Amino acid sequence: MIIVMEKGHTEAQLDSVKGTIERLGYKPHCIYGVERVVVGAVGHEDKTPLQALELMPGVEAVIPILKPWKLVGREIKPEPSIIDVDGVRIGGAEIVVIAGPCSVESQEQILETARAVRASGAKILRGGAFKPRTSPYAFQGLQVTGLKYLDKAREETGLKIITEIVCENDLDLICEYVDMIQIGARNCQNFSLLKKVGQTRIPVLLKRGMATTIKEFLMAAEYIMSQGNYQVVLCERGIRTFEDSTRFTLDLNAVPVLKELTHLPVIVDPSHGTGNWKYVTPMGRAAIAAGADGLIVEVHPNPLEAYSDGPQSLKPAKFDIFMQEMRKIARVMERAL
Repeated sequence: MIIVMEKGHTEAQLDSVKGTIERLGYKPHCIYGVERVVVGAVGHEDKTPLQALELMPGVEAVIPILKPWKLVGREIKPEPSIIDVDGVRIGGAEIVVIAGPCSVESQEQILETARAVRASGAKILRGGAFKPRTSPYAFQGLQVTGLKYLDKAREETGLKIITEIVCENDLDLICEYVDMIQIGARNCQNFSLLKKVGQTRIPVLLKRGMATTIKEFLMAAEYIMSQGNYQVVLCERGIRTFEDSTRFTLDLNAVPVLKELTHLPVIVDPSHGTGNWKYVTPMGRAAIAAGADGLIVEVHPNPLEAYSDGPQSLKPAKFDIFMQEMRKIARVMERAL
């Protein structure tokens, strides 16, 4: 249920509504919109009906939520959400680009990359300190050393930093360093991890699983938000299909579909979506044209020697050209970059 508060309601009235929701066995979630405050009452549908809350002072209406995702959907928040990553706003008029290597390999490598992507216009630096790999023998990341290298790059360039979490046990450590946490495709439906991350208040980039439907993707975001963390950005990064000419099939259909179903920002990863640096620029252009709020792109100073994902990484010079191309499409879409 959604409890819509009247304009001019008092804090005491809002607290009374939240207290009543809790006494009835539901969990209240306040969403602050442009014109209204709404309270989502989340819980099992077989609990006590909430329609009587319409009689409470300060309540304008009680509306049922028909979709299985309660907090993610536009029923509870019609206007788009803007997620603030320590001053970098994702979901507004500006398209935000996140760029950097798949893996943090050395202090020199991450600093060189950070300087280059910052000069070209990226706002957030990506770099994997903990790497989930298909093979147990592949490079697993520099871990805490990698986090320290990212921190140094942030200090020097001013870029915000994002890294992927693989294990719940690393959450406290990662939260000490990053401005945004990434949930990778392989952990999109790791519900225990989603709930743990939801208990933080650090912005989260949730990547779609490689075999995850849009409904399942939205329910994964619901797990995070149900714990009180509403700072969620969705990322389409390609799904598995029968097509094998690219690493994955970049499902750009997902961008307008998600924009219709959810108020959360949507960004696109053309690097993982294609697996080939040659296709990153055209798919980046297409993503912006489809309405994406941002892009996450892999950049490496020497892709031939990259520890992971070299074939899909842009060199810094090519990333600069990429950014020039993205600005052209952004202008056509009446957005800034």
